Amino acid sequence: MRPSVVFLDVGGPIYGDRPYYEGLFAAIRERRPEASADEFWAEFEACRRDQKGPFTKRLTSRFLPEEDLEDVIARGRDLWHYPPESLQPDVREVLPVLAKRYRLGVLANQERWIRETMRRDRIDGYFDVWAVSAEVGAEKPDRAIFDHALHAAGVTPAKAVMVGDRLDNDIRAARELGMRTVWLLRGEAPPSPTKRQLAVPDAAVRTLTELPDAVAGLR
Repeated sequence: MRPSVVFLDVGGPIYGDRPYYEGLFAAIRERRPEASADEFWAEFEACRRDQKGPFTKRLTSRFLPEEDLEDVIARGRDLWHYPPESLQPDVREVLPVLAKRYRLGVLANQERWIRETMRRDRIDGYFDVWAVSAEVGAEKPDRAIFDHALHAAGVTPAKAVMVGDRLDNDIRAARELGMRTVWLLRGEAPPSPTKRQLAVPDAAVRTLTELPDAVAGLR
């Protein structure tokens, strides 16, 4: 069955993930100024290898007690934004190609301002389905946000593809619902995934330029 809708995560596929984690680390340092950047980024690399979330809680708890986590994570989100230069370099080339073949949707753990950010960068018009966690009230890997996206698109899971950089939040969660999946190996994905990890998605690519062919092969 040919896919009709392709859902993309935002952090990783569309914008670089680093601005989010830089905001989180800045929030950690507000509480603990001596927190080591080397230790933080080393733990981030461990999260990428393991692909077991939530990354944010694991990183924050490395430096702070349990009772501080919620406030610090919220503060990190306040400090987070995507500057124009964080737009991935292959996005403008690939979105028009995909949009000619499929309906496109956003399915992402993001704040409400992501619509404005994508409008700023003139890429919002390629998407006609939006499932943004801050608007839906549920975050991946919660089934509710996937159900919302599928309902908004008016398609069954078998007609939808999920493209994301997280094996836990994006790929496994989507596969459990019967969606096809493409794992984008950048951002929060490990640089050298194991064979066991690569066996989970229907396809894996390292750039968005590979995505149109990968989705076309999902029949």
